[in-house]
Amino acid sequence: MKIEFETRPLEQVEINTLVAYGFENAPGASGTVELLHDDIRGVIAELNADRELNGKNYECTLIHRPVGLAAQKLLLVGAGKKNKFDEHHLRRLAGAGARHLRARGIREFAWIVDGAALEGYGIQAITEGLIIADYDADRYRTERNDEKRIERVVLATNGAMPGLAAEFGLNAGRIIAEAQNFTRDLVNEPSNTMTPGILARKAEEMAGEYGLECQILGTDEIKEMKMGAFWGVAQGSSEPPRLIVLRYVHPEAAETPVIGIIGKGITFDSGGISIKPAENMHEMKTDMAGGAAMLGVMRALAQVKPRAHVIAVIPATENMPGGRSYKPGDVLTSMSGKTIEVLNTDAEGRLVLADALTYAKQLGCDVLIDAATLTGAVMIALGNICTGVFGWNQEWVNRILASADSTGERMWQLPIDDDYREQYKSLVADIANTGGRYGGAITAAMFIGEFAGDTPWVHLDIAGTRWTNEEKPYLAKGPTGVGVRTLVHLLTHLE
Repeated sequence: MKIEFETRPLEQVEINTLVAYGFENAPGASGTVELLHDDIRGVIAELNADRELNGKNYECTLIHRPVGLAAQKLLLVGAGKKNKFDEHHLRRLAGAGARHLRARGIREFAWIVDGAALEGYGIQAITEGLIIADYDADRYRTERNDEKRIERVVLATNGAMPGLAAEFGLNAGRIIAEAQNFTRDLVNEPSNTMTPGILARKAEEMAGEYGLECQILGTDEIKEMKMGAFWGVAQGSSEPPRLIVLRYVHPEAAETPVIGIIGKGITFDSGGISIKPAENMHEMKTDMAGGAAMLGVMRALAQVKPRAHVIAVIPATENMPGGRSYKPGDVLTSMSGKTIEVLNTDAEGRLVLADALTYAKQLGCDVLIDAATLTGAVMIALGNICTGVFGWNQEWVNRILASADSTGERMWQLPIDDDYREQYKSLVADIANTGGRYGGAITAAMFIGEFAGDTPWVHLDIAGTRWTNEEKPYLAKGPTGVGVRTLVHLLTHLE
């Protein structure tokens, strides 16, 4: 998608469709509709009076041959209640407009930009919304929606000249949204075309394209480093595991902090011996969404170039039943030396992350942030609206939550407390890999935290937010790429 600024007056913009938004109950006299001349605003007011439009959220009304405009059509997008409008809502409005037009075969349009958007975060939000919306999880359909992709969008400023902030917002918005879509592509791949080896190759190719350091470790190295928890999960699959390590270092980065971002990379999770029900098991191709998000973050960092030092560690494997699979009752010795009693082989994500966190610490990371499709329990608590956030260090939890709020990704902190440790005690080992049904998202997070030790650590449970089965006006069904925007914001605002 080509996105560029257009500074001519709105009446002179020659394009297929011009897009404006207006607020509920006053769509003809609010929002960017106010920038249009009186004749077309009068038409909009008449439509509002006849109840053909009222400005409710994401309501789209297409007007052909709009009076006084060079554009062939005018699309009005309802912006809902004015007191609830912000830049995050603006992102969704841009996405809603894009998806409405592309569904009708319109491949280029102009989005009207007001002064507030030019001066603040608005340009970045609009750009992100447009690019994220122009995505469908239809790669393997023989009749794809390629012919409905948006080719060109102009950001129409009505004579105002975009300054450095607007230019930066356009560039940053493109980088971050494309990184989010890159993550969505990885998550969307079926497990037969996204094995641990293929995921490692994709990471290596991306790193080569954007100038990141990359190291891929295989079975022999995993065994040599005594990653018993990671190998315990991996040994049941005929697909060899991979430990993916990427490094971004800005030449002017401070010595500390070195941030470790760790992503669960289970490319298919059958549950192992503790096998999952057949219903919806196909969705377990998405169990590598945490790892994919970290690859997307690194892709964006390499282009935005913040003064930071970031290491990504992604343990990639399948969790499969078989003659070599680990079993309930087994005891695994992790890289840290902690022993783990396996009570349920479907609690495998915390095992691979245990060794990945230990390795990240060995690489010099003094802050650890992990993301994982870890538990169904977090979906019971928060549904598919909010990502669960956990951590030992409240300062870094607060930073994550602030970045989520700044980028429109909804996250919510859940408690951790020493009393929960009683639930995952083991009679035969140091700890057990599950703490039972109650408080399952908490005990799973705390299990991972045992391997962070005193190192500041935050865990994001994205099990409920990594995928949507509901078509939204601004977002297609399928993978969401959750976490990318939040972590890029965090890592570009460390100073």
